[in-house]
Amino acid sequence: MTETSETGETGEVRTNDEVWVVGATGRVGRGVTARLAARGLTVVPVGRSRERLVAAGAEAGLPGDAKVVVADSAERIAEEIVRERPRVVVNTMGAFAATAPVIARACMPGGHYVDLASDLVAVEGLLALHDEAVRAGSTLVTGAGFGVLATEAVVAKLCEGRPAPQQVLVDAVGSVAVEAGVLGAALAASMVDVLTAGGRRYENGRLVTSRLGADPRRLAFPDGESAKSAGVASGELVAAHAVSGAPFVTATSGLVPTAPLIRALLPLLGRLLSVPALRRLAVDRLGRARIKAAPRPRKHSWGHAVVEWADGTRHEGWLRAGDGMDFTADVTATVTELLARGVGRPGSWTPAAALGADLATSAGGAFVLD
Repeated sequence: MTETSETGETGEVRTNDEVWVVGATGRVGRGVTARLAARGLTVVPVGRSRERLVAAGAEAGLPGDAKVVVADSAERIAEEIVRERPRVVVNTMGAFAATAPVIARACMPGGHYVDLASDLVAVEGLLALHDEAVRAGSTLVTGAGFGVLATEAVVAKLCEGRPAPQQVLVDAVGSVAVEAGVLGAALAASMVDVLTAGGRRYENGRLVTSRLGADPRRLAFPDGESAKSAGVASGELVAAHAVSGAPFVTATSGLVPTAPLIRALLPLLGRLLSVPALRRLAVDRLGRARIKAAPRPRKHSWGHAVVEWADGTRHEGWLRAGDGMDFTADVTATVTELLARGVGRPGSWTPAAALGADLATSAGGAFVLD
Protein backbone atom coordinates (compact mmCIF):
# COMPACT_ATOMS: atom_id res chain seq x y z
CA MET A 1 0.00 0.00 0.00
CA THR A 2 1.30 3.43 -0.87
CA GLU A 3 0.43 6.76 0.64
CA THR A 4 0.08 10.15 -1.02
CA SER A 5 -0.07 13.66 0.35
CA GLU A 6 -3.10 15.81 -0.31
CA THR A 7 -2.87 19.45 0.68
CA GLY A 8 -5.80 21.80 1.35
CA GLU A 9 -6.06 24.90 3.46
CA THR A 10 -6.17 22.60 6.49
CA GLY A 11 -2.56 21.51 5.86
CA GLU A 12 -1.03 18.23 4.77
CA VAL A 13 -2.97 15.01 5.27
CA ARG A 14 -2.25 11.52 4.02
CA THR A 15 -4.42 9.02 2.18
CA ASN A 16 -3.61 5.49 1.07
CA ASP A 17 -4.17 4.17 -2.45
CA GLU A 18 -7.43 2.37 -1.71
CA VAL A 19 -10.82 2.99 -3.32
CA TRP A 20 -13.69 1.89 -1.09
CA VAL A 21 -17.01 0.87 -2.66
CA VAL A 22 -19.81 1.15 -0.12
CA GLY A 23 -22.71 -1.14 -1.02
CA ALA A 24 -20.45 -3.37 -3.12
CA THR A 25 -22.91 -6.28 -3.11
CA GLY A 26 -25.67 -4.35 -4.91
CA ARG A 27 -26.09 -4.22 -8.67
CA VAL A 28 -24.31 -0.92 -9.27
CA GLY A 29 -21.80 -1.62 -6.51
CA ARG A 30 -20.80 -4.92 -8.12
CA GLY A 31 -20.49 -3.24 -11.50
CA VAL A 32 -18.35 -0.39 -10.15
CA THR A 33 -16.11 -2.81 -8.23
CA ALA A 34 -15.48 -4.91 -11.33
CA ARG A 35 -14.77 -1.87 -13.53
CA LEU A 36 -12.33 -0.34 -11.05
CA ALA A 37 -10.53 -3.62 -10.46
CA ALA A 38 -10.15 -4.08 -14.23
CA ARG A 39 -8.53 -0.60 -14.37
CA GLY A 40 -5.88 -1.61 -11.87
CA LEU A 41 -7.12 0.26 -8.80
CA THR A 42 -6.94 -1.15 -5.27
CA VAL A 43 -10.61 -1.76 -4.54
CA VAL A 44 -12.05 -2.50 -1.09
CA PRO A 45 -15.69 -3.71 -0.91
CA VAL A 46 -17.63 -2.26 2.06
CA GLY A 47 -20.93 -3.54 3.45
CA ARG A 48 -22.74 -5.46 6.16
CA SER A 49 -21.94 -9.09 5.37
CA ARG A 50 -18.36 -10.37 5.10
CA GLU A 51 -19.51 -13.47 3.24
CA ARG A 52 -21.41 -11.48 0.63
CA LEU A 53 -18.57 -8.95 0.27
CA VAL A 54 -16.03 -11.71 -0.36
CA ALA A 55 -18.35 -13.31 -2.93
CA ALA A 56 -18.95 -9.96 -4.66
CA GLY A 57 -15.22 -9.28 -4.70
CA ALA A 58 -14.49 -12.66 -6.26
CA GLU A 59 -17.18 -12.04 -8.89
CA ALA A 60 -15.55 -8.69 -9.66
CA GLY A 61 -12.12 -10.27 -10.13
CA LEU A 62 -10.53 -9.32 -6.81
CA PRO A 63 -8.00 -11.80 -5.36
CA GLY A 64 -9.20 -14.25 -2.73
CA ASP A 65 -7.31 -12.48 0.06
CA ALA A 66 -8.58 -9.02 -0.91
CA LYS A 67 -9.45 -6.69 1.95
CA VAL A 68 -13.10 -6.05 2.82
CA VAL A 69 -14.58 -3.67 5.39
CA VAL A 70 -17.62 -4.82 7.37
CA ALA A 71 -19.79 -2.03 8.78
CA ASP A 72 -23.55 -1.88 9.25
CA SER A 73 -24.35 1.83 9.09
CA ALA A 74 -23.18 5.08 7.56
CA GLU A 75 -21.84 6.14 10.94
CA ARG A 76 -19.76 2.96 11.34
CA ILE A 77 -18.48 3.31 7.78
CA ALA A 78 -17.49 6.91 8.53
CA GLU A 79 -15.52 5.77 11.58
CA GLU A 80 -13.58 3.27 9.44
CA ILE A 81 -12.87 5.93 6.79
CA VAL A 82 -11.46 8.31 9.40
CA ARG A 83 -9.30 5.52 10.79
CA GLU A 84 -7.91 4.16 7.51
CA ARG A 85 -7.99 7.18 5.12
CA PRO A 86 -8.83 5.70 1.69
CA ARG A 87 -8.16 7.96 -1.29
CA VAL A 88 -11.71 7.75 -2.72
CA VAL A 89 -14.96 6.45 -1.25
CA VAL A 90 -17.84 5.50 -3.57
CA ASN A 91 -21.28 5.47 -1.95
CA THR A 92 -23.80 3.19 -3.70
CA MET A 93 -25.72 2.22 -0.54
CA GLY A 94 -28.69 4.54 -1.23
CA ALA A 95 -30.72 6.76 1.13
CA PHE A 96 -28.25 9.45 0.04
CA ALA A 97 -29.91 12.37 1.78
CA ALA A 98 -28.99 10.69 5.08
CA THR A 99 -25.82 8.76 4.21
CA ALA A 100 -23.97 11.15 1.86
CA PRO A 101 -23.12 13.99 4.30
CA VAL A 102 -21.94 11.53 6.96
CA ILE A 103 -19.66 9.57 4.63
CA ALA A 104 -18.47 12.58 2.62
CA ARG A 105 -17.42 14.50 5.75
CA ALA A 106 -15.45 11.46 6.91
CA CYS A 107 -13.42 11.58 3.67
CA MET A 108 -12.24 15.10 4.47
CA PRO A 109 -9.60 16.42 4.59
CA GLY A 110 -7.79 15.16 1.53
CA GLY A 111 -9.91 12.15 0.57
CA HIS A 112 -12.50 12.23 -2.19
CA TYR A 113 -16.14 11.10 -2.40
CA VAL A 114 -18.52 9.95 -5.17
CA ASP A 115 -22.20 8.99 -5.08
CA LEU A 116 -24.98 8.35 -7.57
CA ALA A 117 -27.78 10.29 -5.87
CA SER A 118 -30.55 11.56 -8.12
CA ASP A 119 -33.08 13.04 -5.70
CA LEU A 120 -33.17 16.77 -5.13
CA VAL A 121 -32.68 16.74 -1.36
CA ALA A 122 -29.58 14.53 -1.51
CA VAL A 123 -27.95 16.42 -4.38
CA GLU A 124 -28.60 19.82 -2.79
CA GLY A 125 -27.33 18.50 0.54
CA LEU A 126 -23.99 17.40 -0.85
CA LEU A 127 -23.53 20.55 -2.94
CA ALA A 128 -24.01 22.54 0.27
CA LEU A 129 -20.66 21.10 1.46
CA HIS A 130 -18.78 22.94 -1.32
CA ASP A 131 -16.92 25.50 0.81
CA GLU A 132 -16.08 22.87 3.41
CA ALA A 133 -14.64 20.60 0.70
CA VAL A 134 -12.57 23.43 -0.81
CA ARG A 135 -11.01 24.16 2.58
CA ALA A 136 -10.32 20.44 3.06
CA GLY A 137 -8.75 19.92 -0.37
CA SER A 138 -11.32 17.22 -1.17
CA THR A 139 -13.45 16.65 -4.27
CA LEU A 140 -17.05 15.52 -3.70
CA VAL A 141 -19.11 14.43 -6.71
CA THR A 142 -22.83 13.72 -6.41
CA GLY A 143 -25.22 12.43 -9.06
CA ALA A 144 -22.56 10.34 -10.82
CA GLY A 145 -25.09 8.29 -12.72
CA PHE A 146 -27.50 8.20 -15.64
CA GLY A 147 -30.11 10.85 -14.94
CA VAL A 148 -28.03 13.75 -13.64
CA LEU A 149 -25.09 13.42 -16.04
CA ALA A 150 -27.18 12.48 -19.09
CA THR A 151 -29.19 15.70 -18.84
CA GLU A 152 -26.57 18.03 -17.35
CA ALA A 153 -24.05 17.16 -20.07
CA VAL A 154 -26.53 17.95 -22.87
CA VAL A 155 -27.38 21.32 -21.31
CA ALA A 156 -23.68 22.12 -20.96
CA LYS A 157 -23.05 21.28 -24.62
CA LEU A 158 -26.00 23.37 -25.84
CA CYS A 159 -24.93 26.37 -23.73
CA GLU A 160 -21.25 26.25 -24.71
CA GLY A 161 -19.97 29.69 -25.73
CA ARG A 162 -23.34 31.39 -25.20
CA PRO A 163 -24.80 33.65 -22.47
CA ALA A 164 -27.14 32.17 -19.89
CA PRO A 165 -30.43 31.06 -21.47
CA GLN A 166 -33.90 32.09 -20.34
CA GLN A 167 -35.43 28.65 -20.04
CA VAL A 168 -34.30 25.00 -19.85
CA LEU A 169 -36.30 21.78 -19.95
CA VAL A 170 -34.62 18.44 -19.23
CA ASP A 171 -36.01 14.91 -19.43
CA ALA A 172 -34.37 11.72 -18.14
CA VAL A 173 -35.82 8.48 -19.50
CA GLY A 174 -33.82 5.41 -18.57
CA SER A 175 -34.23 1.93 -19.96
CA VAL A 176 -33.14 -0.71 -17.45
CA ALA A 177 -33.16 -4.49 -17.41
CA VAL A 178 -34.60 -5.66 -14.09
CA GLU A 179 -32.80 -8.27 -11.99
CA ALA A 180 -34.90 -10.78 -10.07
CA GLY A 181 -34.75 -10.41 -6.31
CA VAL A 182 -35.91 -8.22 -3.44
CA LEU A 183 -36.40 -4.50 -4.09
CA GLY A 184 -34.36 -3.55 -1.00
CA ALA A 185 -34.75 -0.91 1.69
CA ALA A 186 -32.46 1.68 0.07
CA LEU A 187 -34.35 1.76 -3.23
CA ALA A 188 -37.69 1.63 -1.41
CA ALA A 189 -36.69 4.65 0.70
CA SER A 190 -35.68 6.58 -2.41
CA MET A 191 -39.04 5.84 -4.07
CA VAL A 192 -40.97 6.99 -1.00
CA ASP A 193 -38.83 10.13 -0.73
CA VAL A 194 -39.75 11.11 -4.30
CA LEU A 195 -43.43 10.89 -3.41
CA THR A 196 -43.08 12.91 -0.20
CA ALA A 197 -40.91 15.60 -1.82
CA GLY A 198 -43.56 16.36 -4.45
CA GLY A 199 -42.66 18.44 -7.48
CA ARG A 200 -40.31 21.40 -7.93
CA ARG A 201 -39.24 23.81 -10.66
CA TYR A 202 -37.20 27.00 -10.95
CA GLU A 203 -39.11 30.21 -11.59
CA ASN A 204 -37.23 33.54 -11.75
CA GLY A 205 -34.21 31.73 -10.34
CA ARG A 206 -36.03 30.43 -7.27
CA LEU A 207 -36.89 26.82 -6.49
CA VAL A 208 -40.69 26.66 -6.10
CA THR A 209 -43.19 23.92 -5.37
CA SER A 210 -45.10 22.33 -8.22
CA ARG A 211 -47.28 19.27 -8.57
CA LEU A 212 -45.55 15.88 -8.76
CA GLY A 213 -46.39 14.51 -12.19
CA ALA A 214 -46.96 17.96 -13.73
CA ASP A 215 -46.10 18.61 -17.39
CA PRO A 216 -46.74 15.07 -18.67
CA ARG A 217 -45.26 14.58 -22.12
CA ARG A 218 -44.50 11.94 -24.71
CA LEU A 219 -40.96 12.04 -26.02
CA ALA A 220 -40.09 10.83 -29.50
CA PHE A 221 -36.47 9.65 -29.40
CA PRO A 222 -34.01 9.98 -32.28
CA ASP A 223 -34.01 6.19 -32.78
CA GLY A 224 -37.76 6.14 -33.51
CA GLU A 225 -38.91 4.81 -30.12
CA SER A 226 -40.91 6.86 -27.61
CA ALA A 227 -41.85 7.03 -23.93
CA LYS A 228 -43.79 9.18 -21.49
CA SER A 229 -42.39 11.33 -18.67
CA ALA A 230 -43.69 13.80 -16.09
CA GLY A 231 -42.41 16.45 -13.68
CA VAL A 232 -40.45 15.57 -10.56
CA ALA A 233 -38.17 17.15 -7.94
CA SER A 234 -34.80 15.73 -8.93
CA GLY A 235 -31.07 16.11 -9.02
CA GLU A 236 -31.42 16.65 -12.76
CA LEU A 237 -33.33 19.85 -12.02
CA VAL A 238 -30.61 21.19 -9.71
CA ALA A 239 -27.79 20.29 -12.11
CA ALA A 240 -29.52 21.83 -15.13
CA HIS A 241 -30.07 25.08 -13.26
CA ALA A 242 -26.48 25.22 -12.04
CA VAL A 243 -24.85 24.46 -15.39
CA SER A 244 -27.06 26.82 -17.42
CA GLY A 245 -27.79 29.73 -15.07
CA ALA A 246 -31.31 29.84 -16.54
CA PRO A 247 -33.98 31.43 -14.33
CA PHE A 248 -36.68 29.01 -15.53
CA VAL A 249 -35.93 25.26 -15.37
CA THR A 250 -38.22 22.23 -15.50
CA ALA A 251 -37.30 18.55 -15.22
CA THR A 252 -39.29 15.40 -16.01
CA SER A 253 -38.56 11.71 -15.52
CA GLY A 254 -39.71 8.52 -17.17
CA LEU A 255 -40.08 7.02 -13.68
CA VAL A 256 -43.08 9.24 -12.81
CA PRO A 257 -46.53 7.81 -13.65
CA THR A 258 -48.38 9.71 -16.36
CA ALA A 259 -51.82 8.04 -16.21
CA PRO A 260 -54.37 10.74 -15.21
CA LEU A 261 -55.88 8.78 -12.29
CA ILE A 262 -52.52 7.93 -10.75
CA ARG A 263 -51.26 11.49 -11.24
CA ALA A 264 -54.36 12.78 -9.45
CA LEU A 265 -53.61 10.53 -6.45
CA LEU A 266 -49.89 11.33 -6.16
CA PRO A 267 -50.25 14.47 -3.93
CA LEU A 268 -52.52 12.60 -1.48
CA LEU A 269 -50.16 9.64 -1.38
CA GLY A 270 -47.24 11.97 -0.76
CA ARG A 271 -49.01 13.63 2.18
CA LEU A 272 -49.86 10.25 3.73
CA LEU A 273 -46.29 8.99 3.41
CA SER A 274 -45.02 12.15 5.09
CA VAL A 275 -46.38 10.71 8.35
CA PRO A 276 -43.29 9.04 9.90
CA ALA A 277 -45.06 5.82 10.94
CA LEU A 278 -46.65 5.39 7.50
CA ARG A 279 -43.33 6.14 5.81
CA ARG A 280 -41.55 3.45 7.83
CA LEU A 281 -44.30 0.95 7.04
CA ALA A 282 -44.20 1.75 3.31
CA VAL A 283 -40.39 1.48 3.13
CA ASP A 284 -40.48 -1.84 4.99
CA ARG A 285 -43.21 -3.35 2.78
CA LEU A 286 -41.70 -2.06 -0.47
CA GLY A 287 -38.22 -3.15 0.54
CA ARG A 288 -39.41 -6.73 1.04
CA ALA A 289 -41.27 -6.89 -2.28
CA ARG A 290 -39.92 -9.48 -4.71
CA ILE A 291 -39.49 -8.42 -8.32
CA LYS A 292 -39.21 -10.55 -11.43
CA ALA A 293 -36.46 -10.33 -14.00
CA ALA A 294 -37.40 -8.39 -17.13
CA PRO A 295 -35.53 -7.12 -20.19
CA ARG A 296 -35.11 -3.39 -20.66
CA PRO A 297 -38.15 -1.87 -22.38
CA ARG A 298 -36.21 0.07 -25.03
CA LYS A 299 -32.86 -0.26 -26.72
CA HIS A 300 -31.52 3.03 -25.36
CA SER A 301 -31.69 5.30 -22.33
CA TRP A 302 -32.00 8.99 -23.18
CA GLY A 303 -31.14 12.29 -21.56
CA HIS A 304 -32.83 15.22 -23.30
CA ALA A 305 -32.67 19.00 -23.07
CA VAL A 306 -34.33 21.97 -24.74
CA VAL A 307 -32.65 25.34 -24.16
CA GLU A 308 -34.20 28.69 -25.11
CA TRP A 309 -32.72 32.19 -25.03
CA ALA A 310 -34.47 35.53 -24.58
CA ASP A 311 -33.93 36.38 -28.27
CA GLY A 312 -35.99 33.33 -29.32
CA THR A 313 -33.05 31.07 -30.17
CA ARG A 314 -33.82 27.45 -29.31
CA HIS A 315 -31.53 24.40 -29.28
CA GLU A 316 -32.34 20.77 -28.52
CA GLY A 317 -30.09 17.81 -27.79
CA TRP A 318 -29.92 14.23 -26.57
CA LEU A 319 -27.50 11.92 -24.80
CA ARG A 320 -27.89 8.30 -25.88
CA ALA A 321 -26.79 5.49 -23.56
CA GLY A 322 -27.47 1.78 -23.21
CA ASP A 323 -28.93 0.21 -20.07
CA GLY A 324 -29.36 3.01 -17.54
CA MET A 325 -27.88 1.02 -14.65
CA ASP A 326 -24.86 -0.06 -16.68
CA PHE A 327 -24.27 3.54 -17.77
CA THR A 328 -24.49 4.59 -14.12
CA ALA A 329 -21.82 2.05 -13.18
CA ASP A 330 -19.63 3.31 -16.06
CA VAL A 331 -20.05 6.94 -14.98
CA THR A 332 -19.32 6.19 -11.33
CA ALA A 333 -16.25 4.13 -12.19
CA THR A 334 -14.92 6.77 -14.59
CA VAL A 335 -15.35 9.61 -12.08
CA THR A 336 -13.77 7.50 -9.34
CA GLU A 337 -10.76 6.56 -11.44
CA LEU A 338 -10.15 10.19 -12.39
CA LEU A 339 -10.28 11.31 -8.75
CA ALA A 340 -8.03 8.44 -7.66
CA ARG A 341 -5.46 9.48 -10.27
CA GLY A 342 -5.47 13.11 -9.14
CA VAL A 343 -7.83 14.67 -11.68
CA GLY A 344 -10.41 17.10 -10.29
CA ARG A 345 -10.55 20.22 -8.14
CA PRO A 346 -11.59 20.71 -4.53
CA GLY A 347 -15.25 21.41 -3.88
CA SER A 348 -18.61 19.71 -4.21
CA TRP A 349 -19.94 19.24 -7.74
CA THR A 350 -22.26 17.41 -10.08
CA PRO A 351 -20.33 15.25 -12.59
CA ALA A 352 -20.11 17.54 -15.64
CA ALA A 353 -19.39 20.55 -13.41
CA ALA A 354 -16.49 18.64 -11.87
CA LEU A 355 -15.02 16.95 -14.93
CA GLY A 356 -16.66 18.40 -18.06
CA ALA A 357 -19.55 17.38 -20.31
CA ASP A 358 -17.38 14.95 -22.28
CA LEU A 359 -17.37 12.73 -19.21
CA ALA A 360 -20.65 11.42 -20.66
CA THR A 361 -18.92 10.10 -23.79
CA SER A 362 -15.99 8.74 -21.76
CA ALA A 363 -18.58 6.63 -19.93
CA GLY A 364 -20.06 5.29 -23.16
CA GLY A 365 -22.77 7.82 -24.04
CA ALA A 366 -23.19 9.60 -27.39
CA PHE A 367 -24.47 13.13 -28.03
CA VAL A 368 -27.16 13.84 -30.64
CA LEU A 369 -27.29 17.64 -30.92
CA ASP A 370 -29.15 19.94 -33.28
